[in-house]
Amino acid sequence: MVTTIPKISLSSSRDIPFNRLVLSQSNVRRVKSGLSIEELARDIERRGLLQSLNVRPVLDGEGAETGTYEVPAGGRRFRALELLVKQKRLAKTAPVPCVVREVGSAILAEDDSLAENVQRLALHPLDQFRAFRDMLEKGMSEEEIAAAFFVAPAVVKQRLRLMTVSDKLLDIYEQDRMRLEQLMAFSISDDHARQEQVWDIVSQSHNSEPYVIRRMLTEKTVRASDRRVRFVGLDAYLAAGGPIMRDLFEADDGGWLQDPAILDRLVMEKLHAAAEDIRAEGWKWVETALSFPWGHTRQFAEIDGTEVPLTDEETARLEALHTEQETIEAEYARADEYPDEVDARLGEIEQAILALEERPLAFDPADMARAGAFVSLDSDGTLQVERGFVLPEDMPAEPEETGNADGSDEYDHPAYDGRDERIAGYGGDASGEGDGIAPAVEPEEEDGIKPLPDRLLTELTAWRTLALRDAFASNPHIALTELLHTLVRDVYWQTPGTDCLEAYVREISLPVHSPDMPGSLPAHALRQRNEGWKHDLPDDEDALWRWIDGLDDASRMALLAHCLSFGINALYERMPAYGAVSQRSVTERLKRADRLASALSLDMVEAGWQPTVENYLGRVTKARILLRLDRLAATAFQNFLPLTAAPSFLAKQESSGPAVLRCAAALKGALPLASGWSIAIEATVVAAR
Repeated sequence: MVTTIPKISLSSSRDIPFNRLVLSQSNVRRVKSGLSIEELARDIERRGLLQSLNVRPVLDGEGAETGTYEVPAGGRRFRALELLVKQKRLAKTAPVPCVVREVGSAILAEDDSLAENVQRLALHPLDQFRAFRDMLEKGMSEEEIAAAFFVAPAVVKQRLRLMTVSDKLLDIYEQDRMRLEQLMAFSISDDHARQEQVWDIVSQSHNSEPYVIRRMLTEKTVRASDRRVRFVGLDAYLAAGGPIMRDLFEADDGGWLQDPAILDRLVMEKLHAAAEDIRAEGWKWVETALSFPWGHTRQFAEIDGTEVPLTDEETARLEALHTEQETIEAEYARADEYPDEVDARLGEIEQAILALEERPLAFDPADMARAGAFVSLDSDGTLQVERGFVLPEDMPAEPEETGNADGSDEYDHPAYDGRDERIAGYGGDASGEGDGIAPAVEPEEEDGIKPLPDRLLTELTAWRTLALRDAFASNPHIALTELLHTLVRDVYWQTPGTDCLEAYVREISLPVHSPDMPGSLPAHALRQRNEGWKHDLPDDEDALWRWIDGLDDASRMALLAHCLSFGINALYERMPAYGAVSQRSVTERLKRADRLASALSLDMVEAGWQPTVENYLGRVTKARILLRLDRLAATAFQNFLPLTAAPSFLAKQESSGPAVLRCAAALKGALPLASGWSIAIEATVVAAR
């Protein structure tokens, strides 16, 4: 026997004049959200009503239909039509397509209203992208598409940007094997082969976050915020035909430059042009480079320049800048941060003040004819010019100094030629023999006084050295003066080996360093401190002694610390197996450097060090970071962050981007110094796991 399946019947539909419709109190939508009624009205005016209203007959007290219909489902469309009627853009009797629910239906009006809102499925982003693409290909512009759907043109551009993604990756996303954020990260590159290669890598990794994808796709590019780009300008790079990669989904600071060769050529051309302008000032030579090693000028002598006084106009300009700066800072003193335009203006003011206060010195043309300059890029992309350095071979020959009046090189001192009554006649017996000091005065020869024997001079100077040590140790003021005198000559005049006090500072060169080090906070502080002391130093050695001797104790100690700082060596070095310095010695040196850093409470984050892919993160393995995390992260967060703060902290780190790139800035106050700055760097990777 064949079973007949009962067939359903759909509600009838018909056009009902708008003035016979009323909004039902059973409509469940109460909160306004999404597209506004005004925007929906404009859309209905443009394309008509795409979806019918769901209505029910209104009955009178006896249960008979009144000819009026209430609208439980479709309330926003009803309000949009109502607005068009009020604006006289739709007749109040205009027929409206409606689906009419029969009288006495078992389905509640609230049921229909709720079902219409919750059972609809939002369009998949990939479907939206394909729809936008089809409309674009059929002649609509991006602006027209944006206007039709009441979105910003940037939204349309973002969706259309997905056209640059490989079809293979789009299929993976359609199958829900990739998140939308990951797909958007791939859109910064149009190299499909590279996109697929990166996906093959990250899909098998524990970390496939969008920032990892972006980093891998841009590893051979240059950020638009790079100092080289700021130096030549992005427009110059684009004018030279350089391609640029942009991220429409994230703030990209101007994007990534894809042809570093073009950029470097433009930079060197501009540097060389600047060098020629510097050479035209009258310098003998000018060296150019993107950057020079730290301490590259130490081997050169320097010529003295004089400060150029400000003109009346420049002085007035400087005062006006300071006044404007103080006014802005006072106005926003209670604000958490400056508005972008105010912050930009303060930056302009600071640059203008710096240009007036730190102007190039004026040099004597004769000195310039034997000296030169170094031209490079500063860390902020501005031109850095260091003038007034003299090669050793270009230094003027100093007049030869003779040891004494007769031109010999023997050290001339009254105590050693018999003229000092305190020593004359001392030591030995009448015959002059014995193991004391030899007779101070020897018989004269026909050709003059015979020089003292070397042994005698050695013995005499040994006595004097011993006595000098005792006197030196008894007078701390003179001892500190002599030490500073020696150190200053060693640091600033490079004349080691000629001092009576065998104390010296050997400046440790740092030829290997990251590009960001010369522009760092410690480098700036060292340069500023060094220039300040150098400006105050006398030129004459005797005058230098008197100057140091006259300093107050605080100044003397500050100068001592500054000179000694040039000898600090905390470098790790790999020593050859049979070299003069053993690897064990290097290890001991680093242990002592750790002790010194602990005593100074050195914090690398507060000192300005920030980890980047170039200087740290891209040069250590994930395995090493994860190993450190397994041992340290839990302890760091449990012991040094309140338990209630940990979830919000992690959420904040994750939402604001790659946590490993921000590193210790958020944790520097939460971790103890003894844990070391490396822990602070690696611990924040927790937020990205």
